[in-house]
Amino acid sequence: MSRIQYLVFIVFITMSGCDLIQMKKDQSDKDQSRLPVARVNDTFLYQDELIGITSDRTSKEDSVIRVTSYINSWIRKQLLIDEALKSIDINEAEVERKILDYRYSLIGYEYQNYYIKKNLNDSISLGEAEKYYKENIDNFVLKQNIVKGTFIKVPKSAPRTNRLKDLLLSEKDKDKDELRSYCISFSAAYHLTDSAWIAFDKLVVGSPLSEIPNKIQFLKTYNYFETSDNDFLYFLKLDDYTITDNVSPLEFVKEDINNILLNKRKVELARKLEDDVYERASKNRDFEIFDR
Repeated sequence: MSRIQYLVFIVFITMSGCDLIQMKKDQSDKDQSRLPVARVNDTFLYQDELIGITSDRTSKEDSVIRVTSYINSWIRKQLLIDEALKSIDINEAEVERKILDYRYSLIGYEYQNYYIKKNLNDSISLGEAEKYYKENIDNFVLKQNIVKGTFIKVPKSAPRTNRLKDLLLSEKDKDKDELRSYCISFSAAYHLTDSAWIAFDKLVVGSPLSEIPNKIQFLKTYNYFETSDNDFLYFLKLDDYTITDNVSPLEFVKEDINNILLNKRKVELARKLEDDVYERASKNRDFEIFDR
């Protein structure tokens, strides 16, 4: 056991069996001496400064590990601070400003998150998405070919492969159900036609179709294609496509637009929170600026 681990263990023993998180700063203990757990030159780290490092759900073993890690980190940082103070002139006022900014970043950020979660309306209507899409249409130019279609990869040993083309080209519901059942039972990979767009390269990854040299020409030429390699048969049926450098369909970027609009709402809520807090404090005269 290292010296620091031994100190941490002693801290736990002196807490009379209580978990570290349960240690409180009691008013009646104010005049009692604080228990140091580490020292760097003339600076001490005290036991009461370790509150909150572990939770009441943390085991004693994990608590020792966490506190040991914290103490080691504190020592390293304090040594660096002392070295800096000996080597360069420190602008204490600037340091204090940065500490205030960092404190705001920690506490303010946590409260902003709480406020946003409590007040955020995360429902984005189709009309809102369409409006943003039209107003920012130049931001949605495709950098890849996208398709709507069906792709099936089956082992050559699979049964009734000669029936797959008929099932793929059929519009009958019973044939579509049969195709889905077949894919579930025998295919190595499949993607069945739905209303969603998908990147062509993602659809055919791991197949000979991914090696096609001119994919734009391929998409323009074929709406049905079959190929094979040593072990598998590949079936592709295309219902629609849009090639690179064209404007993306709204459906393909709707999730991205929703995320953009939600982030804008979060920013607006954070700004509203700051403004409301400031205006309320100003009305109540909770702060004042003195003449200089």
